[in-house]
Amino acid sequence: MMSKEKKIGLVGVGRMGANMARNLKDKGYQISCVNDVAKDIAGALAEELGCTHANTLAEVTAGSDIILTVVTNDAAMETIFFDSHDNLFKEASNKLFINCATLSPAMHIKLEQKAAEVNAQTLEGCMASSITQAREGTLYLMIGGKREVFESAKDLLDDLSVNLRFVGEAGRAAQVKALVNMVMNINTAALAEGLGIGDALGLDLKMLCEIFSQTGANSRVLETDAEDMLERDHECYFSADHAAKDSGIAISVAEEAGINVPLAKATLAQYQKMVELGLGELDKSGIAELTFKGRGSGA
Repeated sequence: MMSKEKKIGLVGVGRMGANMARNLKDKGYQISCVNDVAKDIAGALAEELGCTHANTLAEVTAGSDIILTVVTNDAAMETIFFDSHDNLFKEASNKLFINCATLSPAMHIKLEQKAAEVNAQTLEGCMASSITQAREGTLYLMIGGKREVFESAKDLLDDLSVNLRFVGEAGRAAQVKALVNMVMNINTAALAEGLGIGDALGLDLKMLCEIFSQTGANSRVLETDAEDMLERDHECYFSADHAAKDSGIAISVAEEAGINVPLAKATLAQYQKMVELGLGELDKSGIAELTFKGRGSGA
């Protein structure tokens, strides 16, 4: 059976989840229901999509064949899958859960094991993209789990993404995603420091960015974040709070492998400082508020 013949439910319909739902609806998928702790947001999206606003997690499972989860962290996953009163694993036989949040590898392994106990299946669908790509169906997706489960949902995953990689068994995609975000966060912090120093020296920052782009200082972050750092436009696509969380996951992965990661730890400290200063909801580019003189905590 093709995925378009199945009912799709979503749990966690913030910026990413809601736009994934809109994309699937536009492509002819049957969105059965949505659920979120922010009930007003879920209700508004349900009305927009013409689907049910599920008030309980068990309702999502009952009304769906495939459930996408896009929540914040391991703690949120514990709540939606293992709460004693209401959870997604209730009456979950023959259901497929595709879990798209950035989580610890251990959480994905735990979910796959528990799913097997209730005759359900899981995949990790780790995303290396942002809101625009979620809406357009051009995500970069890294998939972990059983190969045959991946193949059974590949049509749906293709419609969510422009690049799709099956990484390996449960937990492997989460490991790769942790490393992707670790390097991205380090690059972002380094760019903010370089531009902050350039500003303090009185350099032409647009010239500096152009030179960066033609030399070893070039990076994807330079393309996406440099202008925002210069203009102090930190509209959120990937929050500092999430950057801190994901850096922490990567550090844990590294420590389990016996690798010391001083740059990742320094970057985590910067993003934690943003959160402490009440800047956690800014985009990750907001780390420049810590490195430019006269801004935030810039010396």
